[in-house]
Amino acid sequence: MPRYLGIDHGSKRLGLAVGDTDMGLATPLKQLDSSGTPQGDAAQFRPLIEEYGIDAIVIGLPINMDDTEGDQAKLVRRYGEALAKELGLPLEFYDERLSSAAADSLLNEREELTMKKRKARRDALAAKTILQGFLDHRRDEVGG
Repeated sequence: MPRYLGIDHGSKRLGLAVGDTDMGLATPLKQLDSSGTPQGDAAQFRPLIEEYGIDAIVIGLPINMDDTEGDQAKLVRRYGEALAKELGLPLEFYDERLSSAAADSLLNEREELTMKKRKARRDALAAKTILQGFLDHRRDEVGG
């Protein structure tokens, strides 16, 4: 049962989620400030990888609505490959289209949250949405 670290990559913030194929559920973990480099971010991820027993990484890939990959997708691919190499973990990319919109929708259902708290949770929820999509896709591939 592989355990995954889901990442919503942003230039300033990184949303993180955890999940596994056994339960088939992703859970938002936290948001971290980006160090600006894959090596610096890897240093932030190592304690979480150890704590949660992470076996692989899933990073949201920003595919355009016309199914093409633009400059941002290329940047995320380079980042993900460098991060995976630094951490020594397998890497998967998963289409992140509309993950932020889904996170916003979830947050809008919670009226008690201030705008500041919504922003703080948005990236982790986007990572959860990305990872949940990946886990659902995996389950469907194996017919489970």
